[in-house]
Amino acid sequence: MKGSFSVNLSRDSIRIAIIRHGRTEWNEGERERFRGRAEIDLNELGLRQAKATAASLSHWKIDAIYSSPLKRALVTAQILASPFGLEVRPLPGLIDIDYGIWQGLSLEQSKAQDNQLYQLWQQSPHLVTFPKGESLAQVRMRAVAAINHLLAKHAGETVVLVSHKVVCKVLLCYFLGLDNSHFWQIEQDTAAISVVELRDNIFVLKLLNDTCHTSLAR
Repeated sequence: MKGSFSVNLSRDSIRIAIIRHGRTEWNEGERERFRGRAEIDLNELGLRQAKATAASLSHWKIDAIYSSPLKRALVTAQILASPFGLEVRPLPGLIDIDYGIWQGLSLEQSKAQDNQLYQLWQQSPHLVTFPKGESLAQVRMRAVAAINHLLAKHAGETVVLVSHKVVCKVLLCYFLGLDNSHFWQIEQDTAAISVVELRDNIFVLKLLNDTCHTSLAR
């Protein structure tokens, strides 16, 4: 990976590293819940994952780090930024999906509340709008708008974005030219690194869901 990302970019290119935040208690197996806009701390493993990710990025030339304003992403981003002396810039477009009344529910609780909607989410996520919350289309619209703002601002640079599972997956679908029906075909584990480059107005996927570094955090 060191050789792949140490080369300089052309003046009109941009390299975007998309990183999911470290683990929280609500990411853990049977304790998994719909997180959304809830403020949840990184757990001990999540902090170790963030530090391992920072070590993995240490040889990169990073010009800017942006983050979802939620603290699990911000803390991850601050750990990543520290070795570079960079200030983390909160970017509202990267905030997690709004699960509405499902926020905080376990998977079993959501099934009990509305099994039909839960099954639709598992099978056709692009058709779901969460009650009093968002759809994937709305997430994509605001996240892509944020990306478009950065493209002009950071031409020729490497930018790190720290966000959430849903946002990362939706953005990767966008970069690959896929619609949101492909949402479940892209995995994004905690503290995973994905990299895309914009070359001649075409996004090129360089790395997807890399978690090799997190083996050191277990």
